[in-house]
Amino acid sequence: MAGYRKLGRTAAQRKALIRSQVTSLLNNGKIVTTEAKAKEIRKVAEGLIALAVKEKDNFEEVTVKAKVARKDKDGKRVKEVVDGKKVDVYDEVDKKIKKDMPSRLHARRQMLAVLYPVKEVAEGKKKNAKEVNLTDKLFDELAVKYADRKGGYTRIIKIGQRKGDAAMEVVLELV
Repeated sequence: MAGYRKLGRTAAQRKALIRSQVTSLLNNGKIVTTEAKAKEIRKVAEGLIALAVKEKDNFEEVTVKAKVARKDKDGKRVKEVVDGKKVDVYDEVDKKIKKDMPSRLHARRQMLAVLYPVKEVAEGKKKNAKEVNLTDKLFDELAVKYADRKGGYTRIIKIGQRKGDAAMEVVLELV
């Protein structure tokens, strides 16, 4: 017997389906799918959340110096003339950043191997699309939310049979 459901697909198709469904679940909080797919997606999603919970506090705050362009009141870069050329003016600023420890970095890369990149479209305009970092969402939001929980981060609720092929449909959501 197989250790997983084949879902009537080739290995590449099955992997792509599970990755896209897990990405949607973690981005939106819930999805509607068939029962067999939901049980496979649940395994992967709960593994990623458990990884985030385990590594949530494994970083150090580091202060670095960064060059930032000086801007005027309108938000445009300030330029000055040097040797007959217009050059941007930069200021040095201290910034605090989170530096991942090696095990957290490894966990982040494991998550990125599963999750697809997500763009969030604002106001129905594609050019205003903003990249959503799901690994940061896992570490900063979901890991904090589920820190005191030992498992069972998702819930499957049956909603009835699909009209076309009578497949059992379910809602898979984060608890």
